[in-house]
Amino acid sequence: QLHFVESGGGLVQPGGSLRLSCAASGFILDYSAIGWFRQAPGKEREGVSCFSSTDGSTYYPDSVKGRFTMARDIPKNTVYLQMNSLKPEDTAVYYCAASLEYTCSGNGFSDVYGMDYWGKGTLLTVSS
Repeated sequence: QLHFVESGGGLVQPGGSLRLSCAASGFILDYSAIGWFRQAPGKEREGVSCFSSTDGSTYYPDSVKGRFTMARDIPKNTVYLQMNSLKPEDTAVYYCAASLEYTCSGNGFSDVYGMDYWGKGTLLTVSS
C-alpha cells in the first residue's frame, strides 16, 4: 500500500510564500503521474499541479501558473509545492496524490479522478 504524508501547511499573510512537502512511502519514479490538489470549503477538489512521467511535463491551472512550482526530490521520494504571492482564495486543504497508470490531462478537475493514492492533506490558510 502506497502512502503519502503532507506537511508544511499553516497560516500565511496575503502575498507571502510557503512550501509544502509530500513524503512518499515508495519510489516516486514508479508513478506515471503525481501532483498536488486542493479543496476549499464548499468547493470541488481541483488540481494545482500535475507531473506526467510520460513526457516530463508539469501542468498548472491558470489560477496558480507563475505562482506555484512543483519539484521532485527523487532520492528522498519527496515532492514539494513552492507557493508564492499567496492569495486568500488559495486557502484550502492541500493533498498530494499519484497514480501508477494515469497521465495528467491538463485539466485539474479531471485529474482528480485519475489519481489512485492520496495523502490526508495539510491546511493552508491565507489571511491577514
